[in-house]
Amino acid sequence: MRHRIARRMRHVSCVLAVALGAAFLAPTGASAEAAADPYEVLVFSKTAGFRHDSIPVGIETIRDLGAAAEFTVTATEDSGAFTTANLANYEAVVFLSTTGDVLDDAQQTALKSYVDGGGGYVGVHAAADTEYEWPQYEGLVGAWFKSHPAIQQATVENEDRTHPATSHLDPTWTRTDEWYNYRTNPRESVHVLQSLDESTYSGGEMGDDHPITWCDEQAAGRSFYTGLGHTRESYADPAFRQVLLGGIQYAAGAVDADCSSDGGEDPGTEPTTVEGEAYTSGSGVERANHGSASGGQTLGHIENGDWAGYSQVRTAGATKFTADVSSAGAGGTVEIRSGSATGTLLGSVDIEPTGGWETFTEVSTTLTATGTGALFLRFTGGAGALFDIDSFTLSRAAEEPKAEGSSNVHLFYYPWYGNPEINGSWRHWQQGGQNPPEDVGADLYPKLGAYDSGDFTGAVEQHMKWIKQSGANVLVYSWWGRGSYEDGLVDGVMDAAQRHGIKVAWHLEPYSGRSGASTVDDINYINDNYGDHPAYFRDAERNNSNAFYVFQSLDVPDWSALDQVTDNNIVLAQTTDTSKIAHFNGIYTYDGIAGATAPGWKNAGDYARANDLVWAPSVAPGYIDDRAVPGNTTPTLGRDNGAAYDKQWNNALDPAIGGSPTWVSVTSFNEWHEGSSIEPASGNPPAGHGYQTFSGAYGKTGADAETAYLDRTRHWVTQFEAARAAKLR
Repeated sequence: MRHRIARRMRHVSCVLAVALGAAFLAPTGASAEAAADPYEVLVFSKTAGFRHDSIPVGIETIRDLGAAAEFTVTATEDSGAFTTANLANYEAVVFLSTTGDVLDDAQQTALKSYVDGGGGYVGVHAAADTEYEWPQYEGLVGAWFKSHPAIQQATVENEDRTHPATSHLDPTWTRTDEWYNYRTNPRESVHVLQSLDESTYSGGEMGDDHPITWCDEQAAGRSFYTGLGHTRESYADPAFRQVLLGGIQYAAGAVDADCSSDGGEDPGTEPTTVEGEAYTSGSGVERANHGSASGGQTLGHIENGDWAGYSQVRTAGATKFTADVSSAGAGGTVEIRSGSATGTLLGSVDIEPTGGWETFTEVSTTLTATGTGALFLRFTGGAGALFDIDSFTLSRAAEEPKAEGSSNVHLFYYPWYGNPEINGSWRHWQQGGQNPPEDVGADLYPKLGAYDSGDFTGAVEQHMKWIKQSGANVLVYSWWGRGSYEDGLVDGVMDAAQRHGIKVAWHLEPYSGRSGASTVDDINYINDNYGDHPAYFRDAERNNSNAFYVFQSLDVPDWSALDQVTDNNIVLAQTTDTSKIAHFNGIYTYDGIAGATAPGWKNAGDYARANDLVWAPSVAPGYIDDRAVPGNTTPTLGRDNGAAYDKQWNNALDPAIGGSPTWVSVTSFNEWHEGSSIEPASGNPPAGHGYQTFSGAYGKTGADAETAYLDRTRHWVTQFEAARAAKLR
């Protein structure tokens, strides 16, 4: 009860007097915690962007809630309130539809220290549209806002109905609001209380797992966020008012709740066995006593449409469901789902009558889909009682060994995109005469939308997570010369890379006037300005040198100046013509189509090996630039549901075709104009523009297909590293 002790210390003068008097009046053993003490809440509603007209009624609603629940409210839009001394007066701070950058560095530090030290944070609606330049705020609010469709009715799934914010609600709740999409799914780091059923409204972009309300433990403090509360009408709704009240009470420490992360520990490959009656949420079901059941009870009273949730059971990696069941009723079907009662369907199994409620039999089914969220069982069948479930087991197959990030697989990375929110205008997305944000110069539409490469804690942070997921550990940064737009973003990208252990090499682009001498100056400039950064790539096998890929190297006839820098740097020419690589340390290809036939690869690889040069052939999942360059006659290469990518990787790794690479370079992580990206593409892109998707890649559809090329890259990284290790044995 550390937070209640802290409250008493803040009000020690009056509490001490009351306590001394009570010592003579209270019977021995009376609970000192019989009722929560009155406390103070700070409501902060400053906006530096869009301003919600619901803010005034929201403030009055919180005042009314406080009057009934014994807390007082101070409302302010003065950022100066965020000092260590002032925050110590409050048990919780509510960010009520704040927007933009509203705190300076010192105020940010004060807020984080306050929460970590035992205070509470509550974020309402646009609180997720706040402090994008402060990385620690994402951990406080849970996830940053990305977009929203028009205000409309949707179904909210109440995943946890034990929390004081949601205990008053039915399993589902139909209401009207403005439904936020978030830049990342927070489920792995927070405890989700409510999620959205995207099938019940238009404009959802998060798929089967769309959290909308959650809570989290923050060091010694607590955090609560709800995406509800855009409309003024929300604050007159008793059900929403209770969500708000329960969140404030939890954050203030006035009530207890389990807000441990949904992510939990990695379940590994060991089977998970659970008693059916150990559900943590449900609809219609009850615990039933059965002497012959394991533990003497079952999950019982099951009828058509009922469900049970198990927040303690993760579905990640689950491949088989086995259960002991009995039925003197109609029998029916168990649906095994991930994330919610209507979440991803992993598989189902039919249950026939067993002849009695005490007569148990085993049923099982293979799970053909994949999930990451908590386990939910949904039940269907005829009228009346269907069946009982005793214990059940989720089995997990041994996973393919996952390589740690490989420094031998390099992804070409493009930081040249901009949008009005970050950059002040559109940049690069409008190539081909397109009109972003929905209409961009690409045949695929990014999962993140028309993002900005300067959004370091949003889009770029997510990029690094995805690069990590791919198994590659090096990005090759597209650099267009000193003082260029891309040069100005280097520090931010490298900082994000460092947070995820990613290293940065360089793609020297053909800016106007480039020569051998200017390239030497560029290499020295990059080393001098960025060489001390911990994310700077250094090859331990080659004198801890960085790598510089020189695009269109054949355009410059004389590269002799490179001799000044090639002793301490790895400089690669873009060609397979070994007569054109004098003065270079190695060779790469870049071409996203050539890998399908690997022209000259064997000769280039053999030459590189014989002359102690680096050979880094480039592989790509496909190539199409029809929207970026209308009328372009450049050939295209279809992805063929992943077969094109596999063919290029196979060619690269086959010594008889690929010439035994030193590194493999991937064209590309995010060159959207050329359709060669492995960055996730939206599975539900804006309609009317003819966008392709990754659906069907490696047999995956929907949200699973969006990351299909990241996952397949990891597979090939594993194969490549295994082949390298075999050569060393």
